[in-house]
Order: sequence, then structure tokens, then C-alpha cells
Amino acid sequence: MTIHIITIMITRIKIIHMVNKAEQVLTSEELNYFKKILEDRKTQILKNISGVYDELNQLGTCELNDEGDHVAATNHSRVDDIIIRQQQQELYQINTALSKIESGTYGSCEMCGVDIGTERLKVKPHAVYCIDCREIVERTEKKAC
Repeated sequence: MTIHIITIMITRIKIIHMVNKAEQVLTSEELNYFKKILEDRKTQILKNISGVYDELNQLGTCELNDEGDHVAATNHSRVDDIIIRQQQQELYQINTALSKIESGTYGSCEMCGVDIGTERLKVKPHAVYCIDCREIVERTEKKAC
């Protein structure tokens, strides 16, 4: 997709959103609700990461007797590395969302600027795109691969 086509699509999305509903602003009650969810998830992720590091440290002190033990330990370590990377990425997204709550920009699509929508935020509280823009991003990412 060219930049021009994406720009046209974003403009159409903005118009559709404005026609279908006035821009919503999250109430302080809703912001507190999402803040609590994000903070709880952040706490859980930090515990998960700590637990994985503890496992890796224990694995490093284990006596590996044969090649099978080495292979199993290496595979386990690789899986743990992937889990840590995914958790760190989500943690970054959560911290970004919490910063947006503090700055008053939470709930706005980073691509088109319209309201992401409470229902979408309930499913993914650290979402940065409305559903329409998310589809554009996904299609663009698929074409890039």
C-alpha cells in the first residue's frame, strides 16, 4: 500500500467515526478502572519476569549429566528468553498507556486520533489503535513480510 492510499483510508475512518458518534472522552471513573487493570497486569508481568529469571538461575546451577540434559536446558532457556521478550514488550506498552492516562491522551488512536472505544480498551487496555487503524497496520505488516 502506498502512503497516499493509507492517508485516504485514515481520512475516511475519521469521517466515519465523526458521523457515527461524537468523540467520546473517558470519564475519570473509566480512567481509574483502566489504570487499575494496567497496574495489576504490570505487577503480574514483573512477577512473571522475576520467576523466569529465577528459573534460569536455578537451571544454571543444575548438574547436566549428558547431552540430553544440555539440549533440554538449552530449549528451556530459549523458550524463557522468548517469554521474557514478549512480557517486556507488553510491559513497555502498559507503561506507555499509564503515561497516556497521566498526560490525558489515553484512549485516542495514535494513527487517526479518534476515540479507540471503551469496548476495545476493555479487551486490550494498552491498545494504541482503533479497530479500523489496527486492520490497516496488520495489512501493512503482512505485505512487508
